[in-house]
Amino acid sequence: MEASLRTLELAVRGRLDGLLQGNHLGLVPGPGSEPGEARAYQPGDDVRRMDWAVTARTTQPHVRQSVADRELETWVVLDLSPSLDFGTASCEKRDLAIAALAAVTHLTRGGGNRIGVLAATGESTVRIPARGGLVHSRGLLRKVASIPRTPEGTRGDLAAAVEQLRRPPRRRGLAVVISDFLGDQDWERPLRALSHRHELLAVEVLDPRELELPDVGTVVLADPETGRQREVTTTPLLCREFAAAAAAHRDTVAATLRRCGASHLTLRTDSDWIADVVRFTLARKRAWSGGGR
Repeated sequence: MEASLRTLELAVRGRLDGLLQGNHLGLVPGPGSEPGEARAYQPGDDVRRMDWAVTARTTQPHVRQSVADRELETWVVLDLSPSLDFGTASCEKRDLAIAALAAVTHLTRGGGNRIGVLAATGESTVRIPARGGLVHSRGLLRKVASIPRTPEGTRGDLAAAVEQLRRPPRRRGLAVVISDFLGDQDWERPLRALSHRHELLAVEVLDPRELELPDVGTVVLADPETGRQREVTTTPLLCREFAAAAAAHRDTVAATLRRCGASHLTLRTDSDWIADVVRFTLARKRAWSGGGR
């Protein structure tokens, strides 16, 4: 496990560190509290950032950029319920969820920043207090990676985990929720309440077999969180209906996360997750700077 975690750390820092680090040390860039330089107004800029003094002096509209706070406290809700113990591509969803946690951990580390984790298995919740430093980051990942798998038939409760993060209130910072978001959207209310105080990032972890069912004849489908099993015979019609239902559920999750005010990052077990993180973060930075318009 030590070798795997060190390899993961090198992959994250080697491919992401120099590319994504900037004035804002979080994955979700936003306006800070310190005034920065003024620049010419671009269509789409927030009018609340207008610098009227510079605008009057130059007779051209300008906006005032801001420098993000130098210390960031990040809390991660990590879903490790039995539904994450599944994967048909390069890894299991559980492995990808821990990799996403590693990316958040290493990218927000440094400069006095702190990170803490609430890892919910459905059977128990492991709380790691928010601290800073390389030793804490490595110890955090080691502890999370060593959490035992929950027995099949244990139902996860993402809403309860998010509620634990919301109460008691913590200082403003970055809140990250890593889950496959399967099942009902009973997590919407606590997630929306969390976004009122924190910058919110939702990382959705998917496997291709959850989106498309192959036409392979008779198969046994199992729900790891209830233990129920059903034998079905796959047909072209069933595969189409399965794909349509899966797509509808993913659309519902995306719409719910938008209503909660969360930035939405999707990672798949059959794709280059680091490249997905790069594209997501650069798109967010361009959107805030006006370069994406």
